[in-house]
Amino acid sequence: MNFRASATVQLPPVPAQAGEPAQATDLDHADAEGAGGAPDGSAVPGCLTRAAELVTPALSQVVARLPKTLRVPVEHHLAGGGKHLRSALVLLSAESCGGEGQAALPGAVAIELVHNFSLLHDDIIDGDRERRHRPTVWAEFGLGPAVVGGDALLVLAVQHLLEVSTPARVHAATVLAHLTQAMIAGQANDMAFETARSVSFEECLEMEWQKTGALLSCAASLGAILSGADGETVFALAEYGGHVGIAFQVVDDVLGIWGEPSVTGKPVGNDLRQHKKTLPIALALAQGADMPAGLARLLGGELTEAEVEKATKLLERCGAREATMAIGEAELCSALVALDRVPLELGPRSELAAIAHYVTERDR
Repeated sequence: MNFRASATVQLPPVPAQAGEPAQATDLDHADAEGAGGAPDGSAVPGCLTRAAELVTPALSQVVARLPKTLRVPVEHHLAGGGKHLRSALVLLSAESCGGEGQAALPGAVAIELVHNFSLLHDDIIDGDRERRHRPTVWAEFGLGPAVVGGDALLVLAVQHLLEVSTPARVHAATVLAHLTQAMIAGQANDMAFETARSVSFEECLEMEWQKTGALLSCAASLGAILSGADGETVFALAEYGGHVGIAFQVVDDVLGIWGEPSVTGKPVGNDLRQHKKTLPIALALAQGADMPAGLARLLGGELTEAEVEKATKLLERCGAREATMAIGEAELCSALVALDRVPLELGPRSELAAIAHYVTERDR
């Protein structure tokens, strides 16, 4: 599947020599054994662990600036940890075009702040009382602190990037703002689709790019921007990130219907109960009269446990699961092609490829 220009925010050209002075970094380039586990992405890439080690202390320092009434609930949320996928992309983006990960650290912290802003609000929207086996902020502290805490993280991300107002940081903050707005639009569309009678495949794919692809596209380009890379390299990395984001969401869509509860922490068919119009649903609805008998009715109403099981089987029978996974594989291929369009440093490029494989084959 080709990356659709209509789904992207045009990245402005990077000012010449806009990168910031490079410093030594703890995010060392991986060798053949440390580039992220097996080539098939079955292991957690080592670059995610190293990104967490580098970014977590810096993130804590920035969050410590918040007043106590905001800091306590935010620190409760951050104590649950995370994959650090987005911050790893920022650091590798810088290294892949010859920069140092340390020069991109402000971007890595900013992207984690935005990501965690979205998680605080997502937990409220979805009514989730637990995240990573701990109470969510709204469940522990109330709705108000969770809403305002998320707002504070979003503003803090931009503040942190602009503390030193270089051309590169201003450019990075502009891109972050545009693509965060796209992510918010994707979340709004996702909620609106729950009550829509039908959603086209194209509408669903657009929503999934916005909801997940936009911020990963941002992450994969921020490091290059902060390192002063040329516009062609920045765009290629942004394109890579957008494809990785859709592939990531495709896996979530499959797990949301067919995932094992021991892996997902949620019952089989959970997205069906919540009336989510994910890619498998959109692909089934696109079959029209060829859709299995009774499936349209099941997708349009409240479901008993027996009906959830029946709808799950009908979706698989009509090929929705297989077609969704094929989209994920196509997005993976497109991500790797984007990396080949521009010259990149070999070590970081291999780690970017490892991340792309990992998100398509991961469990959650």
